[in-house]
Amino acid sequence: MLEEGTRIDESPKRALWSSERAFILSSAAAAIGLGNLWRFPYMAGEQGGAAFILAYGIAILAVGLPIMVLEFALGRQSRGNTVAMFRYLNRRVAWFGWVVVGLTTIIISYYLVITGWTLGYAFDSLIGSMQPFEQFADSYRSLWFFIITTLLSGFIVVRGVSGIERFARYMMPALVVTVVGLAVYGFTLPGRDEAIAFLFSPEFARLGDPGLWLFAVGQAFYSLTVGSGYLVTYGSSLGPSVMIGRSSVIISAIETTMALLAGFMIFPIVFTFGLAPDAGSELAFNTLPVAFEAMWGGVVIGPLFFFMFFAAALSSCVGGVKVIAAAMQEEVPLPYRKAVYATIGLLLLLGTPSALSFTPIRLSIAGRPFLDVMDMFAATQILVTAGLVTGAAIAWFIPRGRLVAKLGVRSRRVGHFIITVGRYLPLAVLAIFIITRMM
Repeated sequence: MLEEGTRIDESPKRALWSSERAFILSSAAAAIGLGNLWRFPYMAGEQGGAAFILAYGIAILAVGLPIMVLEFALGRQSRGNTVAMFRYLNRRVAWFGWVVVGLTTIIISYYLVITGWTLGYAFDSLIGSMQPFEQFADSYRSLWFFIITTLLSGFIVVRGVSGIERFARYMMPALVVTVVGLAVYGFTLPGRDEAIAFLFSPEFARLGDPGLWLFAVGQAFYSLTVGSGYLVTYGSSLGPSVMIGRSSVIISAIETTMALLAGFMIFPIVFTFGLAPDAGSELAFNTLPVAFEAMWGGVVIGPLFFFMFFAAALSSCVGGVKVIAAAMQEEVPLPYRKAVYATIGLLLLLGTPSALSFTPIRLSIAGRPFLDVMDMFAATQILVTAGLVTGAAIAWFIPRGRLVAKLGVRSRRVGHFIITVGRYLPLAVLAIFIITRMM
């Protein structure tokens, strides 16, 4: 089990995952929360449903999975924080580790806002006063719950209470069972057929839109936490017996299954009650209260779901705080507690504009909520760039023969394919970007 207070760059003392199963469940738990239950449905809703889902599946297999394997391998090889890992590759690219830490800081800053929403809805459902998102946001509750969630994340990290494996072992199965139950309920609703058509009847012409592929790759990276420092950090606690390739395939399968289940859970409700599938970041928070109010037993299932949703989202936030604080602690350097306090202060500062997006202030950019703009910019464009650059750095700076041996895949051909993807995919993406800009 991972232990708190162990410096990530002290290889001989580095705490390891207790088993491959614990590593798989914990890695999946780090991303299942908001990445799949919140972001995937709203991205699918805004990007046309089935065409986006098809592009997303291809992006997971062709791009996300290979780079995931590379990042896990780098973490196990270097045993360092995110900045130290890039320094391990080449001292000249150590600065990019700070870019990744900065990206993680931006994403976690608004991730904490949405985690606060789950906490607010958990309390509301407990007292029987769940409301549509517009009413929930018609106050400064979004800001206060963001502050509470951020301080709670810092408290957990400062106190050194991990519980990652324990949460994955007990809470994640309960969350999965609840999501499956809600998906089954969704298929009993009148809007089921319309939802199925929306999710599984793609407009193939849309696949020619480069923007769709950018969003699909961005969601694949977001779901798998590629390019944000999580994977190299989790990989740094991998023992030599763990098969990285096999574990990555299982984690990707879990993530993709949960994303699809979230779609099955959300869209039958959307079409049954005449809601807008392209409602944006508040989609899940508009649809689920409607479902819990209408279903038998919703007064019990609603609080159960939102509290588990909050726990899953908070687990990811705690992991992000650790990624940031570890870099501050070991690279600045700062004492552990001061590093965590500095991280929390920075997150409160950066996250406040996102929290104000859904208050009476309605902070926005070009007519879109500030949080939505941040999500599109950071979790799509920057995250994709960071993931591709990370994969390329690993594939180019570690000699091919040594890297193949470290990937933890049974077939050397698969290993060479993964390295080829890491090396040349960024060049292909750059060429496509230039061509589409010239057209």
